[in-house]
Amino acid sequence: MQQILPGEVAWYVTGRFYAAEDGTLLDAGYFLHVQGIDDEMFSGVPGEGTAYLTFLADPFTATLVENGDLALGMDAAGEFGVYLNPAAGATFDDPASFGAGEEVARFRRVSVVVGATVGSGRDDLPLFSLNVFSAQLVSSREFELGGRCHDLGRLMPNGITQWGTTAATAIGDLPGYVSVVPFVGSAIAIG
Repeated sequence: MQQILPGEVAWYVTGRFYAAEDGTLLDAGYFLHVQGIDDEMFSGVPGEGTAYLTFLADPFTATLVENGDLALGMDAAGEFGVYLNPAAGATFDDPASFGAGEEVARFRRVSVVVGATVGSGRDDLPLFSLNVFSAQLVSSREFELGGRCHDLGRLMPNGITQWGTTAATAIGDLPGYVSVVPFVGSAIAIG
């Protein structure tokens, strides 16, 4: 297992941001690809219910700053875990399900995360939303996937910087949440 070079793509993820009725936020999802893990990442057709590697953030809060057509969400520094679940089975209807299985790594966002929502289009929906953050690796442990041992601490010992893009509209109603928004994230290894 070779360390990912600084600036090289470390992973691609997809997930959802959840805004709870009490004002807290969290995000949950799964890994589409992790550089250095060539084994099968899914138990079937790729999706949340078949993903072996998932992530779940600890709940956090955000401060809203407005500047013309920009709405900036400044998320407090926090942590998220990466989980191996050999049974798979996570569902976006239950964000906690992405924390099932064994925690194989923990990352801490190193500063405030700034997310920007640009303008509003039809029906006052955002035209575009994005965010970026860096996270240091706090802990990791070896895990087996596809009969091979892996360790995110060896692949990306200094952590990652991730850029995310969200969907323009929230989806569905989920009890306990005022908003659920899908996103995709691309991360590079920190040198």
